[in-house]
Amino acid sequence: MDKIKVKETIAKRVALEMKDGDLVNLGIGLPTMVANFIPENIHITLQSENGFVGLGPAPAQGKEDKDLINAGAQHVTILPGGAFFDSLTSFAIIRGGHLDATVLGALQVDEKGNLANWMIPGKMVPGMGGAMDLVTGAKKVIVAMVHTAKGTPKILKECNLPLTAAGKVDLIVTEMGVMKVTDKGLLLTELNSEFSVEEIQKATDAKLIISEDLREMRSN
Repeated sequence: MDKIKVKETIAKRVALEMKDGDLVNLGIGLPTMVANFIPENIHITLQSENGFVGLGPAPAQGKEDKDLINAGAQHVTILPGGAFFDSLTSFAIIRGGHLDATVLGALQVDEKGNLANWMIPGKMVPGMGGAMDLVTGAKKVIVAMVHTAKGTPKILKECNLPLTAAGKVDLIVTEMGVMKVTDKGLLLTELNSEFSVEEIQKATDAKLIISEDLREMRSN
C-alpha cells in the first residue's frame, strides 16, 4: 500500500467510530484526516485545543484562510456555529471530561493500553502539548497510526519510551487492522483483507488475541 492509501485507510476506519452528537479532538498529523471521512448521517463537533470548536474538512489547496490554524499549525476550516475561545476554556473542556473521544498518533502503544507519543530520549523534544490532558480527559481514546516504523513494531508488549499516559488507550487502528484493548490483551477484531492474520502478528510485538468474530476491516 502506498503512503496516501495507508493514511486514508486508517482515517476512514476511525471515522466510523464517531457517533452522532460527539465532541471529538483530532490530534496532529494523520488523525486530522478523519474529518474528511465522517459519514454524512453523522454530525459531530470537532475541537482544537488551541481554542475553538466546529472544525470542518481540510481546506482545498489554495483556499486556505491564514487566520484559521489548528493546534498542529495546519490550516483548517470552520463550520457554521463554530466558536473561538481562550486556552483556559479549551482545557477546561478537555480536563473536565467533556470530550467524547480523542484520536491521536503514537510512537508506541502496548497491550495494556499504555501510550508513548511525545518524545524519544536524546532527540529534540517539541513538547507534550495537550496530549497528556487529552488521553486522561477523553471518554474514549483511539490511536490512529501506521502499524510499524520502517518495519519495527510500534504495538508492543510494553512501551519502552517515556509514557504519555498509562492504561488509557481503548482502540488501535492501523492500515492492517483494528485492535481493542482488553484486560486480557489486544483483541484483533478486524483485519485488512490485504494482510493475513500471520502477517499482522509478525508486524506486532504484542501477542494478539484473535476475535471469534474477526471480520474484514470496514471502510463505510
